[in-house]
Amino acid sequence: MIGAKGENLGVLLLDEALKAADEAGLDLIEISPNANPPVAKIMDFGQYRYETKRKASEVKSKSHVTETKSVQVKVITGDHDQQLKARRAAEWLSEGHRVKVDLFLSGRYKYMEPAFLTDRLERFLKIIPIEYKIADPIKKSPKGYTVTLEREGKAKFEKGREIDVVKTYPKPTETAAEEAKRAKKKSLDELIEGGLI
Repeated sequence: MIGAKGENLGVLLLDEALKAADEAGLDLIEISPNANPPVAKIMDFGQYRYETKRKASEVKSKSHVTETKSVQVKVITGDHDQQLKARRAAEWLSEGHRVKVDLFLSGRYKYMEPAFLTDRLERFLKIIPIEYKIADPIKKSPKGYTVTLEREGKAKFEKGREIDVVKTYPKPTETAAEEAKRAKKKSLDELIEGGLI
């Protein structure tokens, strides 16, 4: 039994507790009915209801409902459109939402090499200008390939720029075909300079 001023009155019988509440001119409220013995407090019932509502509203205001937002890109999506979609994904991530990125495949794109398609999706992920972690790895979906992202840390992204944390991206490595093309161009330039062509 807890008194009106918060003092511990010890274990009392129900009749004694009701008498003490009546003497104080307040109500007897059972706070923890499942405790052994149950905990009761002498207080005004209106004030008790007000406090419980206020605590519930504080908890509700502090809780953040997360949604899974979706961004869809295609194999033929242009660089500018990808930048816009990456910025939108960064804004959603900074708000605490999860972002599902879909590589949508239609027509003949469905039959392209899986390695090429996952590479296209990874290239899009590299341009997202905020720290994130992969919650669900890249996998095949009915309409193409999909990956789910979550925010990592407390990074924020506002009005086209990231604040608090600056993410640095490694420069993309050249593929074997690009390397061979560059080497071929270099050797052709050497032949021209040498006067052989």
